[in-house]
Amino acid sequence: MPAMLLSIKPEYAQRIIDGIKEFEFRTRRCREDITKIIFYSTAPESKVTGEAEIEEVISGAPSTVWELTKHAAGISRSFFRTYYKGRPVAVAYKLKNVIAYDEPKTLEDYGITHIPQLFVYLEDEPR
Repeated sequence: MPAMLLSIKPEYAQRIIDGIKEFEFRTRRCREDITKIIFYSTAPESKVTGEAEIEEVISGAPSTVWELTKHAAGISRSFFRTYYKGRPVAVAYKLKNVIAYDEPKTLEDYGITHIPQLFVYLEDEPR
């Protein structure tokens, strides 16, 4: 199952795991065949802490995307507006079947040697 690994601040990764944040927002859309997101929780955790399936991808003007996602965005409108300031397109990944790992993994478990800035495509399961 093709997946992508995303760097996410620990508080947002936790909100996803807790079911408060049902959308992950990005400035770029991934490949069409990606069906799963793996979450790398950045410092101070610096571990891969969970995953979720992509139920739907919403893309469009930031104001439109906010209206469609605000009920479960898990972030404030002001944060959203700052994140997309000056950008014509917002991308929201609707998440489902979220799994928190009992034992967090390292990037090395996925054959990754650097922290991804946007995302990294994964073709294989961790070693």
